[in-house]
Amino acid sequence: MASSIVELSGHIIDSLILPKVLDLIVNLGGDFEILQVQVGHRRTDRSYAQILIETKSSDVLDQILARVREHGALSLDEGEGSVRLESAPQDGVFPEGFYATTNLATLIRLEEKWLEVQLPEMDCGIRVDVSRKRAESVPLHKVKKGDLTVVGHRGVKVLPVERQVPHEVFEFMSSSVSTERPKGLLIREIAESMKKVRRDGGKILVVAGPGLIHTGASQHLVEMIERGYVQVLFGGNGLAVHDIETALYGTSLGVYLDKKLRATEGHEHHLWAINKIRRAGGIKQAVEQGLLTRGVFYTCVKNGIDFLLAGSIRDDGPLPDVITDVLKAQDLMREKVRTVSFVLMMATTLHAIATGNLLPASVKSVIVDINPSVVTKLADRGTFQAMGLVTDVEPFLRELCRYLA
Repeated sequence: MASSIVELSGHIIDSLILPKVLDLIVNLGGDFEILQVQVGHRRTDRSYAQILIETKSSDVLDQILARVREHGALSLDEGEGSVRLESAPQDGVFPEGFYATTNLATLIRLEEKWLEVQLPEMDCGIRVDVSRKRAESVPLHKVKKGDLTVVGHRGVKVLPVERQVPHEVFEFMSSSVSTERPKGLLIREIAESMKKVRRDGGKILVVAGPGLIHTGASQHLVEMIERGYVQVLFGGNGLAVHDIETALYGTSLGVYLDKKLRATEGHEHHLWAINKIRRAGGIKQAVEQGLLTRGVFYTCVKNGIDFLLAGSIRDDGPLPDVITDVLKAQDLMREKVRTVSFVLMMATTLHAIATGNLLPASVKSVIVDINPSVVTKLADRGTFQAMGLVTDVEPFLRELCRYLA
């Protein structure tokens, strides 16, 4: 038998953290005994629980401990003493057994004091500057030889996202995906969240795929930009090309969006659009020259919206604005997401997952797609705060704009 005692503290009752941890222990093949529980009497009071976990093998125990850590459960053995630090052996390489981060707020115990890890991001390591008493998440390609990094789980504490009071529909729905949700109610809640972010001076990031253009939803995104509900836009070559094709020729992938008819030789339109923007020198230059006079990216330029286009191996052209170095694009995305308070991801798989991987769990996120598996993937990757909505992007954006208005 293998065993460990873990402790939980905070709003573990009303946030349902305690039952989630107990369910995980049982579902992963362990047994538990609650050794201590102290329940707060008022909503603002914190609660505390101490749980004995017993398993048939140490491997199962390690698996359970890894999962319950995501909900803030700290093993008493691991929480004692300072973290273990080792130097990176070379540029771009962590020490063996390095601690892999989540997107949750994390603390490390350094010289008997808890230190908050800056820039929380999943799938990174933790770099520590002992002299400055600073710890931060760092991706693999940015670690340098000699950097002190955290190894193992001792002295590492994860703080789960706790449900706020009063509860919002967003909070209740954010951990699951369903095609049978009350969409009108959820869209209204999303709109209210976006309004609050803007009232508080926060920024909203929109991540979109070319499907947004194909479905005729671009007019609603333009309205959102003009109303001040988009401060940053992420996409790929396809989003920009099809938006510009629509602006120049009225087609998307050679199909007239207003008539739903295929244009004669319409397959050439997206290539002609790319060629025109390349000749102009870029999207901004095309707007300044009067070549591009409408559409999402025209509106972005006119309203000073910060947009970032990350390339892929399948891109035509690409447009001059597309960043083809994926690590450079990732680093720029990482820099921009640190300034946003709300993220809306629509009709895109890869860009949504890429953005979700960079976000701290404190940033509210909404993913909208007609394909349930796309919505599920984001949550499966560990983006705990993402709310999934399975629907077509055009009616979603149309109704969202109605509530925002």
